[in-house]
Amino acid sequence: MTVLGPPQSLKVAVDSCPHNSGALKALLTDLVSEGFPSGLSLAIVGPEAIMFSAYGGVACRVDEMRAITEATSYDLASLTKVVCTVTLTLVLEGQGKLSMDDPVQTWLAGFPRSDVTLRHLLTHTSGLVAHRPFFETLTGRAGIEAAVFDEAAGRGPSGEVLYSDLNFMLLGWVLEACSGARLDDLFADDVASRLEMKRTGFRPGPLEETAATELDGDQRLVPGLIQGEVHDGNCYALGCVAGHAGLFAPLDELAIFLRHLLAPDGRVLTAGMLEAMSTRQAGDRPEVRALGWRLAPEGWGGWPEDTLWHTGFTGTSLLVSRPLGLGVILLTNAIHPHRRLDEQAEMRAMIHRQVWEIFN
Repeated sequence: MTVLGPPQSLKVAVDSCPHNSGALKALLTDLVSEGFPSGLSLAIVGPEAIMFSAYGGVACRVDEMRAITEATSYDLASLTKVVCTVTLTLVLEGQGKLSMDDPVQTWLAGFPRSDVTLRHLLTHTSGLVAHRPFFETLTGRAGIEAAVFDEAAGRGPSGEVLYSDLNFMLLGWVLEACSGARLDDLFADDVASRLEMKRTGFRPGPLEETAATELDGDQRLVPGLIQGEVHDGNCYALGCVAGHAGLFAPLDELAIFLRHLLAPDGRVLTAGMLEAMSTRQAGDRPEVRALGWRLAPEGWGGWPEDTLWHTGFTGTSLLVSRPLGLGVILLTNAIHPHRRLDEQAEMRAMIHRQVWEIFN
């Protein structure tokens, strides 16, 4: 496979940005022209509208050159946790179908511990390890679920925050047990359709509308380019639908979601649900946790302590400051064609610091 050089272009739309965004445009232009990340889409949103948006770079640069467009859909990776799984947990609790303090055993009968609750999973305080590459030896829910249960058997809540994909794999299965529906169908019915997010879901649209991710990475048993399907190996082994990863979305539809968080109107979440979701639950800097979301981003600028944020391995992130009435969506395929995680972290930080400076 041949890795091609990136085109040097950036499209910017400024709708109602209240301050000079020239420095932000310059930063994004430099990133795109230098080829890292390969492609990006950025939006700054308020409760009623997108104030600033930009997109540029390439969706694929292996054997073919496909540019990022306004409609490009990205693998959200761990943003699935907060866009899908946390949201649906709040919805089902609001319907009286479950409680955050239910033991996991209430919904998953084979789960080996009685002292782990849904709140422990949501706040990453269950004691479960961060990750296991189950996909290397297992395929399908039955085998992977049994392996997750085995991991949980000797680990209980300690009060400490340990970020774990396994927590949200379990939550995805809990949501299915509680609702009687597949997780992808539940998300489509109770979130995406209510917010008119027509292209957001667990299986992306046409290949040419989707940003490629990693070439010859460690999330598949055979080498190759991952495009048009989820990057995460465990989610792939679970049929591309899981509580911890698998969601795809374009920039404009995530803007709809963030505007809903900034001004909840009850279509999905209410103001009370947002308050519960945003309340500090566990941890200390830099791992301060609300329900699913992180709080108090460090190194991203002077955002308030109660700022919600989360990142995804593929190069995605969401930030929501409800007191400021401001949200930031950054979508990139920064692991395409190869991951550069330290540079990815600094790129995210630079962009968010620049956004902070525009509005403060």
